[in-house]
Amino acid sequence: MKNLFFASLILFAFSTIAKAQQLKSPEGKFVMEFSLQNDGTPTYNLKYKNKEVIKTSKLGLELKDDKKSLLNDFTVVDSKTATFDESWKPVWGEVDNIRNHYNELAVTLNQKGTERQIIIRFRLFDDGLGFRYEFPAQKNLTYFVIKEERSQFAMAGDHTAFWIPGDYDTQEYDYTKSKLSEIRGLSEKAYTANVSQKNFSPTGVQTSLMLKTNDGIYINLHEAALINYSCMHLNLDDKNMIFESWLTPDAKGDKGYMQAPSHSPWRTIMVSDNATEILSSKMTLNLNDPSKIDDTSWIKPVKYVGVWWEMITGKSSWSYTNDFPTVQLGVSDFSKAKPSGTHGANNANVKKYIDFAAANGFDAVLVEGWNEGWEDWFGHSKDYVFDFVTPYPDFDVKGLHEYAKSKGIKIIMHHETSGSVRNYERHMDKAYQFMKDNGYDAVKSGYVGDILPRGENHYDQWIVNHYQYAIEKAADYKIMVNAHEAVRPTGICRTYPNLIGNEAARGTEYQAFGGSKPNHVTVLPFTRLIGGPMDYTPGIFEMDISKMNPDNKSHVNSTICNQLALYVTMYSPLQMAADTPENYNRFPDAFQFIKDVAVDWSESKYIEAEPGDFITVARKAKGTNNWFVGNVNGETPRTSNIDFSFLEKGKKYTATIYADAKEAHYKTNPQAYTIKKIAVTNKSKLSQLSAPGGGYAISIIETK
Repeated sequence: MKNLFFASLILFAFSTIAKAQQLKSPEGKFVMEFSLQNDGTPTYNLKYKNKEVIKTSKLGLELKDDKKSLLNDFTVVDSKTATFDESWKPVWGEVDNIRNHYNELAVTLNQKGTERQIIIRFRLFDDGLGFRYEFPAQKNLTYFVIKEERSQFAMAGDHTAFWIPGDYDTQEYDYTKSKLSEIRGLSEKAYTANVSQKNFSPTGVQTSLMLKTNDGIYINLHEAALINYSCMHLNLDDKNMIFESWLTPDAKGDKGYMQAPSHSPWRTIMVSDNATEILSSKMTLNLNDPSKIDDTSWIKPVKYVGVWWEMITGKSSWSYTNDFPTVQLGVSDFSKAKPSGTHGANNANVKKYIDFAAANGFDAVLVEGWNEGWEDWFGHSKDYVFDFVTPYPDFDVKGLHEYAKSKGIKIIMHHETSGSVRNYERHMDKAYQFMKDNGYDAVKSGYVGDILPRGENHYDQWIVNHYQYAIEKAADYKIMVNAHEAVRPTGICRTYPNLIGNEAARGTEYQAFGGSKPNHVTVLPFTRLIGGPMDYTPGIFEMDISKMNPDNKSHVNSTICNQLALYVTMYSPLQMAADTPENYNRFPDAFQFIKDVAVDWSESKYIEAEPGDFITVARKAKGTNNWFVGNVNGETPRTSNIDFSFLEKGKKYTATIYADAKEAHYKTNPQAYTIKKIAVTNKSKLSQLSAPGGGYAISIIETK
């Protein structure tokens, strides 16, 4: 049911137009106030349940090579209000119906002396605020370069934050929990050791940023609909506790090239006194445009396995050969090359994964390292390129496609661009057509390495536009995209639902590179996943990596039950069973949950949550009356208490509970688990132990 009411009015005459203007959320929990300071600087503040969560904060943009920036000397020439209320159905998602309900204030500002105009548009939902800058077509502002955006978020105290450093090229960090006042000192070591770019601030952090006040208010700062603009980081004035937007520069140091009419992405502020409401918010999606793909019948959630983990751990390799001297610019004479003997993407090994997928009800198999070019990369050639269509001699594209098709399995393509973006764009049509000709309908793309040719940063406007181009071009070929090392998502999957996954954070692979903190997965849903689903690649059962590769001494900091729970707590329409068939065959009873769990949902209930400590989620599988529950726990053991009131009244269910054993521990005893079946109804309750780095998973099947 769609109900749209739009009302426009001029609120004040010029003599009084600079007075504060208020906007309330539909239920009245939020009040946003906009005003101009005496010098014509735009400001806003935000209250939640009568508590100030964003103090008076300045708005505006600093321009390059311009005598006057868009910062002050403004007068209000028009104000329009609107109310919007609709429901829409996502192609895939945590729920099958989303309400988009907000009140809006659009303020038109005129700058004295330049007669340039901008519009600041505010949308206030019952879960937070979004605002953006709009640049109408006009004579005095057509082409301009952004030196810096100056949007402020003034905090009301020294809050607790879950943050990662403001790196322009990677989000693959463990999160740090600290007070805002501690960020400067704690970040210096991280910057010195890890940040690749030179122009940085020691108080810069990335969004989505999760905060908690001393009186229990949760605040999340992020952005939505990042298109044709640089990714926003936040720079903290730690004396005054004011965050200010800090855009990613391009190779020349510029922050954005703009042409009116245009607009910025939305800047988002989610607020609640209940952490579960931050997780369940759909505000980011609602600030994006509806789907631009008319026929979405080809876009389908996927549960897959893949030739990946064995290469990440070092058991096998991406490259066909280690005979690097035979290689030149991606073209190899493999008739003279000696195979390495460890190449993972060989016909026999891929068939093994296809057989395993078919036998266990999976949809697809991802194969990495199938194409020529990896030996260039690992041979440290400065000119390594991929053409995305030429397979190694031991990978039979057509034969494997036919074999997979006979088993009811798809193969997922892998495109590693190696950061050579122009090369990828030149080959993109040919590569996508090659996929269609050979039965591939999904691609995992990668952007490892420096962005070529100009040395852009991974999150600047130029490369953001490339990521968008790749998604839209893929849609033309009816191909789904899972982009790794790309910019973190901002809800664009609503507009282009063929973007079924992203990495853009520290995923499971880092468990094979030395490990991640055991509470990492209790933070990601509050941060990275606010903008869209993550291809986290869960499901690891063998935590001692040396058993895969004796030279790799890494340890997966998780219990098996924690890994099972991730299929529910880390929402994604693209879920991988990341371990090898051999390791799953050792634990067939635990593997049953991965086989059973859904990847598309009609309802989701966030039962309990605390960032960095625990998350418990229940989801109803789309098209069924069956539910799945997941709980992930941080480093402190705890008892989780839930009830089953989300189940349908009058129905009976059988719950299979996969839980940590009493002696389970992510480091010392990660494979200790118990499985039991109980009868439940919507009146049932459960108290369940979660070990350090552990959790539990429950399948709840209606009893017929």
